[in-house]
Amino acid sequence: MSMYFHLRAVPPSALRNSATWFQRLFEDDWDTVRERIGRHREEVLDKRYGEFELLYSGIPPNQAPDGPCTQVVLGGRPVTATDTSLPPFRLLTASQVTGVAGFLRAADFDGLWRHARVRLLQPYDVPDPEPEVRGLFAATHRDLTAFYTRTAEYGDAVVKWPVP
Repeated sequence: MSMYFHLRAVPPSALRNSATWFQRLFEDDWDTVRERIGRHREEVLDKRYGEFELLYSGIPPNQAPDGPCTQVVLGGRPVTATDTSLPPFRLLTASQVTGVAGFLRAADFDGLWRHARVRLLQPYDVPDPEPEVRGLFAATHRDLTAFYTRTAEYGDAVVKWPVP
């Protein structure tokens, strides 16, 4: 079973501070979510989402000071799932989303890559993995920047959850 990290934009007026509501948000299909909250924007990272956290924070998750760079992937206020065996949800307020969007728009991808490059390439035991791996990270960086920028433009919050 592979874990995926889902990020969903939610208008603050539709947001409910309920783990049950958060769980339904991720269990429902896109059309149901769009119908319930009025629109739908989502980003999905594959099981390597921790590597993307490393790209932005520069150190392993949960060890960097809180701020826009550490909120891109795993950041946000934890909300315990109703089933405590599941990982907690993460909630970024609209204000935090605006900060993350600004960080990503201003971020120098080449600088981020240079800083984390050696550690990001370690898991890949193939000759010269850099072009392909760097391309993957660059594309995901563009996708995350677009997701957060659009979400900030709407003034929405973001709910995150690693789900199977």
